[in-house]
Amino acid sequence: MGHVFLWLLKSVILDIAMDWSDHAIWWPTRNIWLDKTRWTLDQYTVNADTVIHFTPMHKTLRIQLPDLRYVDCTVDFSVKTFNAGVVMCRDLGLRHPEELSLCKPLDPEHLKQNYQEVMMRRRPPVPTKEGNTGERIDTNTFVSQTGTLRSPNTSMNTPTSTLKTPRTHRNSPQIIHLGGSRGIQVNIPGFSRILQFMFRYKYYSFYDLNPKYDSTRINQIYEQARWQLLNEEVDCTEEEMMLFAALQLQVAMQANVPQPATDEDETDDVDEELKKLQMTLEGGGGGGWNSVTEDPSMSDYLMYFKGSGCTPCSCITRPKRFTLKSYKRLYFVLKNLYLMAFKSAEAAKQEGNVLFTVILKGCEVTPLVNLAASRYEVKLEVPSADGMSDIYLRFTSENQYADWLAASRLAAKGKTLADSSFEMEVNSIKAFLSMQSPAASPAINPASIEINPDEYVAPRFAKKMRSKIRQKILESHTNVKDLNLIEAKMNFVRAWQSLPEYGVSLFVVRFHGEKKDELLGVASNRVMRMSLQTGDHIKTWRYSTMKAWNVNWETRHMMIQFEDDKNVIFQCLSADCKVIHEFIGGYIFLSMRSKDSNQQLNQELFHKLTGGWI
Repeated sequence: MGHVFLWLLKSVILDIAMDWSDHAIWWPTRNIWLDKTRWTLDQYTVNADTVIHFTPMHKTLRIQLPDLRYVDCTVDFSVKTFNAGVVMCRDLGLRHPEELSLCKPLDPEHLKQNYQEVMMRRRPPVPTKEGNTGERIDTNTFVSQTGTLRSPNTSMNTPTSTLKTPRTHRNSPQIIHLGGSRGIQVNIPGFSRILQFMFRYKYYSFYDLNPKYDSTRINQIYEQARWQLLNEEVDCTEEEMMLFAALQLQVAMQANVPQPATDEDETDDVDEELKKLQMTLEGGGGGGWNSVTEDPSMSDYLMYFKGSGCTPCSCITRPKRFTLKSYKRLYFVLKNLYLMAFKSAEAAKQEGNVLFTVILKGCEVTPLVNLAASRYEVKLEVPSADGMSDIYLRFTSENQYADWLAASRLAAKGKTLADSSFEMEVNSIKAFLSMQSPAASPAINPASIEINPDEYVAPRFAKKMRSKIRQKILESHTNVKDLNLIEAKMNFVRAWQSLPEYGVSLFVVRFHGEKKDELLGVASNRVMRMSLQTGDHIKTWRYSTMKAWNVNWETRHMMIQFEDDKNVIFQCLSADCKVIHEFIGGYIFLSMRSKDSNQQLNQELFHKLTGGWI
């Protein structure tokens, strides 16, 4: 610690006027700032041989944004990472900073093994009740959803991860997010080089995306979504990939075109709220479902598949072949949160004739659409005592598919057809389908525009469709050619959010009592137990049924308690166990945001929910 006083002595002897107001003492081996001004060095256990630094708290940080641009920011290294992110978002003009986090690429050492093993080599001591461990904890967050970006126009040659994940979930873990409960953690306090980090959307729950205020924010979300798709971190069908490519092309064509004012067609806020109130009072449905005196329902004849020897909500298996011979025709009624099957519409009118009942709350709903073959299906993964069981529903038309898919999605979230968002969900599904239907011929002459497939589609599509990819992109572009810049980006984001794998961060875990590794998927409203080999869902738990979650710091295990008093206990193998705690707490915090409350960010509550101890 002698050189700290040497600096001070030199300034006094040389009579140099210096401003020390931004300086503080940094302890590199403990990775902490000695910022409690009332504490003595003895209270910090600083000894005579301790190496500490007297250094500025604000330093220049080179940040790479989701659009791959670098900006130099002046960042306060003495505050928690989350607080520093709030200030950076303010300077960058990004609303809702709670959705983002600083992160850094994984080192080659981390890619050779599970990151959690690296962390355990320097395991921190168990926290006290006050949350003070006496040593700075490395709270880096290991996330598989957002990987290192690979741009055709950038020279970022980061090695890919050796962690094996199923083909359907190619979310290779390649970056580390810095946790929100501690400071930005570096071992270099000084001035020798500019530190580089990445700034990414960590929580996939975007609140109040408003083109009037969020043009910059929408662009950054669009870019992060774009690179996830190009890097195959999120899987999609060929039709969906062509839609994404067409929207990217429209964004590129609109980039240098004058754009309309965002508030020209803005609906009056009072009128908008009255419309929402009216929808709520009427039940939000259509087709005779608006009655407030009875529970709304929908019914129709559907083709379905289930395995032999089924009991209600169990033993439903995947058909070996998607043929009509595998499917049977029954009359289905969806009411409240239940899907009931009958032999006929006449049988449904009498009590006791139900063949089987499926509880939709908590199920996973996956659309299976092939527009070229006019095939519309929905896969329901239903919770049961033995795990998740599958049932497939096939529909005869786009309208029928949109209605039942929307109703199933709402029921999975615990919402009925009376919910005001039903019509919005139906319209969103129909709009998504219409944009995927290619035109008979492109509106643009293919010879008049140059398209590099690597910049518009994921590698597997570029390789598969190399000879006809330009034509297909331009045919899909016909459906979106009239969108302005912000509309094209917003449609891209909405289509990205409609993908089954959207917003799921994957962790390799070992559940208590099990002998094999599995995947834990963490999303904005649920956690999922998944097969490491296939990515299939085994069990889904909604946050709405969660009572408590905590970390056992002695065993490095996490426990989640649900309403049925069942405790789910697991050890995270690909990250520190605190990371999953942080994700769950962050998503719960984001779900509490509302226009009814003031929009002041409650940082104290955020840290309380995301911290590894409360």
